Amino acid sequence: MTTIRPRRSALYMPGSNARALEKARDIAADVLILDLEDAVAPDAKAAAREQVCAAVKAGGYGRRELVIRVNGVGTPWFADDLAAATEAKPDAILIPKVSAPETLGEIGAQLTGLWADPAIAIWAMIETPLAILDVERIARVASDPATRLSCFVMGTNDLAKETRARFVPGRAPMLPWLTSALLAARAHGIDILDGVYNDIKDEVGFRAECEQGRDLGFDGRTLIHPSQVDVANAVFAPDETELARARAVIAAFDLPDNAGKGAIQLDGRMVELLHAEMARRTVALAEAIAA
Repeated sequence: MTTIRPRRSALYMPGSNARALEKARDIAADVLILDLEDAVAPDAKAAAREQVCAAVKAGGYGRRELVIRVNGVGTPWFADDLAAATEAKPDAILIPKVSAPETLGEIGAQLTGLWADPAIAIWAMIETPLAILDVERIARVASDPATRLSCFVMGTNDLAKETRARFVPGRAPMLPWLTSALLAARAHGIDILDGVYNDIKDEVGFRAECEQGRDLGFDGRTLIHPSQVDVANAVFAPDETELARARAVIAAFDLPDNAGKGAIQLDGRMVELLHAEMARRTVALAEAIAA
């Protein structure tokens, strides 16, 4: 089984806020997205870039996955952002507003030219109507190692802006877009994170959307405030009941009497080998979280 890295919670941190970058070292998010794009005013871009890259180089974030979100391709800041981020060596670089697969091919070529560390991954934000319409072809470039694509991040705020869809409980207007992106990601073996929830004080609504995202199959959720981390971490982790069931399925298939069987009965239910594979992933995720 592929090594699992928990991405239950991915917290955006404004790159221009030195205090926030320091505080992030003690926040229990699985992923920290150090932002040079939306959270930073144009006149603060250069300073934020220097500050974020210095923070990544300094380390001290423990096992948290560090991601730098650069400004978009075609902006005045992109080239300098990409070069500086490459030198800083985060775990990944997040590219906003990816609308075509060719964009990721071009970025991969630029990283090769920059002699980027092979360990640096590329994450792509899916946040435009064109991206949704072409999401399978965008995901397909993950088969080319030069693109380094390993994760989609849904940009639901930008999708709402571009389509004029309303934010409503249950997210009915967005469900086709979310599921299309999720299917494309899974078809091509990449992770995918749900979008943000804007009402920081509405924990009930936030938890409900986290549960919806988990049930749809998302690996985790992007967040805009540290107060959302605990809920996301809890919802996107296997609970004790789920974990106990997974271990029971694995143990049943491991019995000598069940060797070679494609399906067995367990507690009055039919379970197949595919359920055992799902159970092993559940246990592996729990172990990765515990580690």
